[in-house]
Amino acid sequence: MDRKRRSSVPRFLIQAGFFALTNGYANGFLKGRIYRGGLKRFCAPGLNCYSCPGALLSCPIGSLQAVLDSGKYKISLYVFGFLVAVGALLGRAVCGFFCPFGLLQDLLYRMPFLKKRKNLPGHGKLVYLKYAVLLFLCILFPMIFVNEAGLGDPWFCKYLCPSGTFFAGLPLLSLAPELRAAAGFRFLWKLGALVLILALSAGFYRPFCKYLCPLGALYGFFNPVSLYGLAIDRERCTGCGACASACGMGIKVWKDPYSFECIRCGDCASACPEQAIDIGMLARKRNGLRRSEV
Repeated sequence: MDRKRRSSVPRFLIQAGFFALTNGYANGFLKGRIYRGGLKRFCAPGLNCYSCPGALLSCPIGSLQAVLDSGKYKISLYVFGFLVAVGALLGRAVCGFFCPFGLLQDLLYRMPFLKKRKNLPGHGKLVYLKYAVLLFLCILFPMIFVNEAGLGDPWFCKYLCPSGTFFAGLPLLSLAPELRAAAGFRFLWKLGALVLILALSAGFYRPFCKYLCPLGALYGFFNPVSLYGLAIDRERCTGCGACASACGMGIKVWKDPYSFECIRCGDCASACPEQAIDIGMLARKRNGLRRSEV
């Protein structure tokens, strides 16, 4: 087993374990019901749909949309505070370790068929789409387009979110036949988006994370300052490019260790022949201490 494959095993176990822990409401899958207990007042760090039959926690993006126009400032501040706290602690490591849809994309990419590529054509421009999704579908549209009661729709959840379609929509429709009659064009639209994203995920590394995920866009802003970070030892680094070759997100790691796109998976650190990459809690601080001791 090569170094890159060996390094990915613990991350996969963390992803699978966290998914099982946060989606452990077995009764939901048995009876086709959504858990509505006290834990739903809290958010999961990753994109984990509120309506998934097994979900014990809420989705931070769904919660953000729900409170932007509600006027319930106490709850709103909780949601914003949660996102800032998780971002400051982990940055986009959430995407690499704690997101169910990230796990699904990783599994599809591991399947031994189709030619594997990192990025879609036009990658350099497509990465900015997720910021548009965050700004318009998650923030502006729920605030601007409201009904007579002054309430807006969760646009991202209703019209795009593939995680909600896969983990919530499909299981609920299969478990509760009475819901199938209510599934109209909007569900078919979302199902089509899901199928396209899953098909792309089998050949391209994490296309949803790279191009469409608003939560990843938001957490990416914290990558330069998060406690869980990545640091390059410039005295050891030779600029060989092994880290960039190993990076599924297509980052030139030795040039941009604080990239908004980095999900902190650790493949670059495992691939570095000079052991010049440190990743983990306070990595930047440790790197600075080592350099000051030389």
